[in-house]
Amino acid sequence: MSEKTTPTSKSSQTSKSEKQQVKPLGPVKDLEEHVPPDWWRRIFNYLYLKTDGDVVDDQNITRYEVDLFSSILKLSQDDRILDLCCGQGRHSLELARRGFKFVEGLDRSNYLIQKAKAQAKKEGLTIRFREGDARKLPYSPDTFDVVIILGNSFGYFETIHDDLRVLKELSRVLKPWGKVLIDVADGEYMKKNFQPRSWEWVDKKHFVVRERSLSADEQRLISREIITNIEKGSIADQFYAERLYTKESLTSLLQQAGLSDIAFHGEILTDSQRHQDLGMMERRIIVTSVVRKEWTPVRKKPKEELKHIVVVMGDSTKSDAVKPGKMFDEDDLYTIDQLKDALRELKGYQFTYLNNHETLIQDLMKMRGKIDYVFNLCDEGFYNDPRKELHIAALLETLNIPYTGSNPQALAHCYDKSLVRGVAKEMGIPVPDAIFIKPEDKAFELTFKFPGIVKPNFGDSSFGITQKCVVHNSEEALNAIAYVRETFGYNKPILIEEYLTGKDLSVGIIGNPPESYTVLPITEEDYSVLPAELPKICGYEAKWLSESPYWNIKSIPAELPEKTKNFVIKACLMLFERLEVRDYGRFDWRLNAEGQPKLLEVNPNPGWCWDGHLAKMSKYAGMSYAEMLGAILRAAEQRIGLRTIDEKKEEEAATKA
Repeated sequence: MSEKTTPTSKSSQTSKSEKQQVKPLGPVKDLEEHVPPDWWRRIFNYLYLKTDGDVVDDQNITRYEVDLFSSILKLSQDDRILDLCCGQGRHSLELARRGFKFVEGLDRSNYLIQKAKAQAKKEGLTIRFREGDARKLPYSPDTFDVVIILGNSFGYFETIHDDLRVLKELSRVLKPWGKVLIDVADGEYMKKNFQPRSWEWVDKKHFVVRERSLSADEQRLISREIITNIEKGSIADQFYAERLYTKESLTSLLQQAGLSDIAFHGEILTDSQRHQDLGMMERRIIVTSVVRKEWTPVRKKPKEELKHIVVVMGDSTKSDAVKPGKMFDEDDLYTIDQLKDALRELKGYQFTYLNNHETLIQDLMKMRGKIDYVFNLCDEGFYNDPRKELHIAALLETLNIPYTGSNPQALAHCYDKSLVRGVAKEMGIPVPDAIFIKPEDKAFELTFKFPGIVKPNFGDSSFGITQKCVVHNSEEALNAIAYVRETFGYNKPILIEEYLTGKDLSVGIIGNPPESYTVLPITEEDYSVLPAELPKICGYEAKWLSESPYWNIKSIPAELPEKTKNFVIKACLMLFERLEVRDYGRFDWRLNAEGQPKLLEVNPNPGWCWDGHLAKMSKYAGMSYAEMLGAILRAAEQRIGLRTIDEKKEEEAATKA
């Protein structure tokens, strides 16, 4: 028993065929001799939905499989998903019912595709179903986040070369870091356990008789089905062959197609209400893999007027002391690819990326006068030195190249937590009580009651702040200071602040107050997933260590009294202007036990990654990741005079119209 159609099953609608009796061939010595090379063009019709309907038309089975595959792939409702060899679209339809917005199904069977379209229309679901050949997909490169081939719909072609073509095609249409999931018969099991002969009733009028044997090379399972209508006699005598993939042979083929991170996720043991012959669907293996590749260059129309933007980033080839492994890892590279994907969505721009810090100065000098401005995303700092984040801005100032984000002075001021505390206090903005400890200090006198939190005075990305930094007495404080210095190699001044136990808040602003700006929805950290004994902080572990309980912390919209909310927003806007933050910024606050807000940090040029705090706040404001990046670019353009306020209003009016 197969599941859905093959990658290329072009079938005619054969609803009339049952009126015609066929004459079976009778006994056959070698089943393989009778298998047409393109058997998949004819077999997937209304009879297929009868003979295999106990599995492929069972909603409970479909729901279970979608639950399982969604969990394995960690699907997001914003993912662009291609259900390849989708048959009558049962998985695509179920995904759409669950709110997945961008699902497409492709199959070569005209009959099954028409069934899928009719069902989608009946339920009012927005899915695009297309008829096509999986060996030559009708999609542009880098279109999908996920491609799924489900229900043993892989391995129908005459040669393994055609299966490889399918994998190379899905690799082409996947975005960098796109995921593949294939659910295919367990070939090793089937070789030993296939039923040579069986028969079963498929309904009150039809029964099917099956014969099976291995091919001469034992790489395919050959099947024969004779379908009989008790009133009309035999209505089909059909032969087909399916390749038997083992974990080893499937791994090899995926690697040949350029896919990596190959992983197997157990098996699916299928059952059905008929409790009869399950054939190839009896036991299936689940494999996932990832495509690692460069983005395909976007071809722009020659006459299209584009803003040429240079994106300056950290150097992924060099060490970075802030990161756990001291180097860029796969998550960092994935984050960069997500950025490039989002920027590709923005119309009217051409982006060039610079991340080689050895040649950065020369590269920028060559581009001076040839670009509109720089999108400064180098929050790692020059040569990945966080204390040299301001150097990138200073370099651009020196070269007289416009750029996004804050100037060197703002970056320098905000990198110093103690200095920001002083500015805030001067402005009447409350901050936690704290003491400043220099590297040479051997003792300290706390001016407030424990508990406290030990944190580096210089640094971002929660560098040096872990659960061990929350202290309840002087001995713990001394141990925490030693821990930060030894573990993180930090030899600069340290702050010990009062540990606040109220809500942990973040405020994001895009734009340039007071002229034009947007305050994003305030978020708070949801610490409900943490074990009770752990301190409620969003520190280094939450941002960098996936095996930590802190990794599961989520940001949610904050519920605050109107008075508190208004005070926090007003203070952020004051600080934005006073510290000369530009284009976008993030402000971290915490409430004390009485619900009073106190400022923790000001972050100019805050984290721009797709899953960072700013992106989460933007999503709550109804902005996609690409739209958030576009808003930052527009804020900079307005500030440097590339786009006026009137032009922006005209653009917004046109969009609404």
